[in-house]
Amino acid sequence: MQPTSIKKREVSGADASPWREVVEEAVTGGSGRREERTLELCEAMIDIAAALFNVSGRDLRKPGRSCLGVSRVRQVAMYVAHVILRLNMADIGKAFGRDRTTVLHACQLIEDLRDDEEFDRIITMTERVALAAFGCRARA
Repeated sequence: MQPTSIKKREVSGADASPWREVVEEAVTGGSGRREERTLELCEAMIDIAAALFNVSGRDLRKPGRSCLGVSRVRQVAMYVAHVILRLNMADIGKAFGRDRTTVLHACQLIEDLRDDEEFDRIITMTERVALAAFGCRARA
């Protein structure tokens, strides 16, 4: 079966805007703005985690492996981005420069570590800071 080609049709005047939006959404899946928003939220979450845990934001953004302290803070940031900001794991992975399965591992690990009361208090405090910082964005 031969692939079919679709000719582009230029639309002008009053019809241009609705068609352009439909085409762009079909081509990008409506994800262009979503990916940009996700990146902004994750960048902000990294900055919040860096400030809360006194870790360099540069260290949190480094690709590859890090020491346990830096990795744990990154995992906390990924967890909060998923649970509080309701971002999906694939998008968080892209924003953090990691794989979706790395985010899954981080979320499972942090959830397991929350059995410890002190660690749970730290995560709860981080979640509250994220809710305060992102306000209506976290609820949307």
